[in-house]
Amino acid sequence: MGKLRIKNLLLRSYVGFNPHEIGKRQDLMLNITIDYLSGKEELSDQPDHALDYRTITKELIDKVEHSRFNLLEAMARMVLDTIMAYDRVQAAEVEIDKLHALRFSESVSITLSAQK
Repeated sequence: MGKLRIKNLLLRSYVGFNPHEIGKRQDLMLNITIDYLSGKEELSDQPDHALDYRTITKELIDKVEHSRFNLLEAMARMVLDTIMAYDRVQAAEVEIDKLHALRFSESVSITLSAQK
């Protein structure tokens, strides 16, 4: 079993329901952990056997940047469901930070996880 981490993925999307947030892209930081079946690539050292994290990341970037959400929880669920749809993924955890959401805080975040 392998554990893949995508750290500090910086994106912008429409998230929020307060008047000052509506219609403005918010800065987000995603941290993702994916537990997946990694035996084949461990033994073969062949790139075509590996979990394609680049494709997963591109899909997430496209979905996050082209969506609108009122709540971080809904965005985190969409990201988590996208990751869990891959056959080899056994479990995943997603943390999304909304940067500068509060005046005296670097961020506000939500973490969701799932497993098969």
